[in-house]
Amino acid sequence: MAEGRGRGTPRRNPAFRVREATAADIPTLVSHRRKMWLDIGHDPLSSIEEADRPYERWVRLMMRRRRFAGFVVTTGEEVAGSGAVWLREEQPRPGLSRGSAPYLLSMYTEPRFRRSGAATAIVRAALRWSRARGYRKLELHASRAGRRVYGPLGFERTWEMRAEIG
Repeated sequence: MAEGRGRGTPRRNPAFRVREATAADIPTLVSHRRKMWLDIGHDPLSSIEEADRPYERWVRLMMRRRRFAGFVVTTGEEVAGSGAVWLREEQPRPGLSRGSAPYLLSMYTEPRFRRSGAATAIVRAALRWSRARGYRKLELHASRAGRRVYGPLGFERTWEMRAEIG
């Protein structure tokens, strides 16, 4: 999750409004996801651009299935950032009998709004959305820059492992 590096003292913008994304916001969600990958330093650029169309189709499908909720934070008419919650399928286990769990993804804040509370507003909306649906946990993968957003909101580091098999 990319929040980016800000400089100086965090600015607060009480004019932020967070709303749930609609199908009309999908181009913004796709654009912000691409920028997130670029900020993280993913390479090559061509693979990021190739992922745009499949991601757009996936978001539309997940929205129709009610397994995806995007959030857009604005100040007036200007979009400051976005993020999303995906209800990913998981095997039932102790503490998770529903077979799905919310996952926060594709967080991005436009550079001029970084360190102003925009990302925090999105995460709080995602937490409320998840809690209102009876979920007790929200998971994510954080970039280095994003960690300062998630920690104060109660997120703790976990230990995952990964193997490249291809």
